[in-house]
Amino acid sequence: MASKVLLAIGTRKGLWVATSDDRSTWQLDGPHHAMTGVYAVGIDTRGPAPRLLAGVTSEHFGPSVATSDDLGATWDEPDHAPISFPEEGALERVWQLQPGPASQPGVVWAGTQPSALFKSTDGGSTYALVEGLWKHPHREEWGAGFGGQAIHSIVPDPADPDRMTVAMSTGGVYRTSDGGSSWQASNTGIKAYFLPDPYPEFGQCVHKIAQHPAEPSRFYAQNHHGVYRSDDGGETWKSIADGLPTDFGFAMVVHPRQPDTIYNFPIKADGMRFPPEGKCRVYRSRDAGNTWECLGDGLPDGFWTAVMRDAMCVDDADPAGIYFGSRSGAVYGSSDEGDHWHLVAENLPDVLSIRAAVIAT
Repeated sequence: MASKVLLAIGTRKGLWVATSDDRSTWQLDGPHHAMTGVYAVGIDTRGPAPRLLAGVTSEHFGPSVATSDDLGATWDEPDHAPISFPEEGALERVWQLQPGPASQPGVVWAGTQPSALFKSTDGGSTYALVEGLWKHPHREEWGAGFGGQAIHSIVPDPADPDRMTVAMSTGGVYRTSDGGSSWQASNTGIKAYFLPDPYPEFGQCVHKIAQHPAEPSRFYAQNHHGVYRSDDGGETWKSIADGLPTDFGFAMVVHPRQPDTIYNFPIKADGMRFPPEGKCRVYRSRDAGNTWECLGDGLPDGFWTAVMRDAMCVDDADPAGIYFGSRSGAVYGSSDEGDHWHLVAENLPDVLSIRAAVIAT
């Protein structure tokens, strides 16, 4: 069966949809939802046709979720926002849209600002608040990172529907093993250098977590200062930052078939949030973070911009494709697992989120 790669690119001023038969030349369509911030995108390939999900934030109408089953030709966006709090709390933004595993058709998870988790059982059309996390006793002490107080990483366990891991800024990593009824902070080993106790139970500013679907015990995290790996399902973490030019950044992704292969985009911290020396470089580890290699073939120098936490992704082709978008509106891709790079799109608004999938044609 013929296939192509679909790339959904969420920006500060709309969504672009790119498709390619060879991952070298791309057809770009957009903007969809023009002049809205698209902080979250998802591609659900579990149904008869791929479904695009977009977490849109309008300056006039507020946040909502839109879906498309025809690659963006038409969109379903309900009159009333599908995500809302039943009582206290006002929804500020949808930061993450994550389809569930194949064993749960129709399940889509949403992470929001303020930090809350929502579940959809109808493919992302309507959502219900996961009250076990919303009513967690730690919630009143969760702080706000520079981008706000938000759940930005949602990792359902592919083998056990009752298990899930989320991460938020600030608050850290939380896990459930009973379908969301109860949650445990899971930050042992992750440093919060800005707190009096640098290794607290919670309060870490985790920027992104990732898990390999075939290796549920293996997690990776990019923290606000710190890059980590967990070999026990997120219960404990150890540093894997040695070999990187800086331990600060936002993005962290895992190869679709190789649990030891990961990708990171380091940037300088705090007052200098640019890549070191202004060089656009991706770092790859093939041994679970023990060693790192710098990948720059086809990437520019003089790159005084950054890559956000959800603006880097992989596809599931063989060899795997790696993609990232920048705050300067450039999108780069590699069709050979990072060895060589090419420009997919340029002159877009700030790239906030990006997702890729191989789809049948």
